[in-house]
Amino acid sequence: MTWATIPLAKAADLESGFGFPREHQGEFNQSVPFFRVSDMNLAGNEVYMANHSNTVSRATLAALHARTFPAGTVIFPKIGAAIGTEKKRILTKPSTYDNNVMGAVPKDGVAPKFLYYWFLRINLTEYANASHVPSIRKSVMEEIPFPLPAPSEQRRIVEILDQADALRGRAREADVKAARILPALFLKMFGDPTANPMGWPTADFFGVFDDVTAGHTKVQARDFQPSGAVPIVDQGQNYVAGYTDDKSIAHKDPLPVIVFGDHTRTFKYVDFPFALGADGVRVLSAKDGIDPLFAYWHCRLRELPSAGYSRHFKYLKEKRFMRPAANRQSDFARAASETTKLTAAIGTATEKVEKLFTLLLQRAFSGQLTAKWRETHMQELLAEMQEQALLLNLPTSAKGAK
Repeated sequence: MTWATIPLAKAADLESGFGFPREHQGEFNQSVPFFRVSDMNLAGNEVYMANHSNTVSRATLAALHARTFPAGTVIFPKIGAAIGTEKKRILTKPSTYDNNVMGAVPKDGVAPKFLYYWFLRINLTEYANASHVPSIRKSVMEEIPFPLPAPSEQRRIVEILDQADALRGRAREADVKAARILPALFLKMFGDPTANPMGWPTADFFGVFDDVTAGHTKVQARDFQPSGAVPIVDQGQNYVAGYTDDKSIAHKDPLPVIVFGDHTRTFKYVDFPFALGADGVRVLSAKDGIDPLFAYWHCRLRELPSAGYSRHFKYLKEKRFMRPAANRQSDFARAASETTKLTAAIGTATEKVEKLFTLLLQRAFSGQLTAKWRETHMQELLAEMQEQALLLNLPTSAKGAK
């Protein structure tokens, strides 16, 4: 038995949202949640849209010529850079959303969570147009092929993927907890670096760091390779942005160093040979008497004002930095080194869990995950598929049963 493959439009209604004028925003106690893309980032909204920033009354909804969409609708960004975040979420109650969002309302015979997991497999960016401001058209989404197992097999797939997703959640939670350890240790040993409540001696920027950026060749982003002899470190969020095979441009100064993103305000502790990514990067070396790992965490916890995408090095140079006793710094550095090994191991485990989940998604929607289960429930599935075809107005030959 094989599954039918139908256009997404046969499995779900694709619905764009509505304009949400500013004068109607900011209400929290009305009856209808009005979601925006930013609400997908709220804590607790990682899968289900349980929390909201705006609500409207039924009267306001009518005045905006808007309507609600049912619980189980799968929503995602449809305009701009937000498409690239690949966020997909599920409505938990009748709600509406703005015109930067599109939703897929599952039809009878399609389980909402099954539809959600299917959406996790696709890359929205592949379906966006290539204009200056990318957007996703309803007509394009409607034509995406959608696999259609019988409802009981959908439920079985969801049950397995829910278990795997719960494991992902626990792994991510462990990551978050591990990431809190070193900031907490630093604050316990030295206090807030901005307020310096323990009264440590301080020095200006040039009493703590040497700027060793100059004199090194920087690799342009277009020349980054996916693999190579030398890792490239830039100001982006990823620790390693790419690779180069040109060993002659590796950073020449003694390691470790701290790489500062002049535009992004990111700090990276680098203790391995590397090449420097172009644009907006400063390389800092801790002076004698300053432990590099202590200096790195001092910088990470030091508040810097945001100037958007302007340069921030000037703000860093204006700061004063604590200079605790060398042995105190060394104690912290030893603890930080051991803790970093632990968090790296946790991070590796999390990556493995994510890869396993991706593999399960692939197997789930290719039919491999439930192949043996399907064999033992053949008669039940055939009957369900007949009923499902009627619900979705499909010709019975489209079921694909053999």
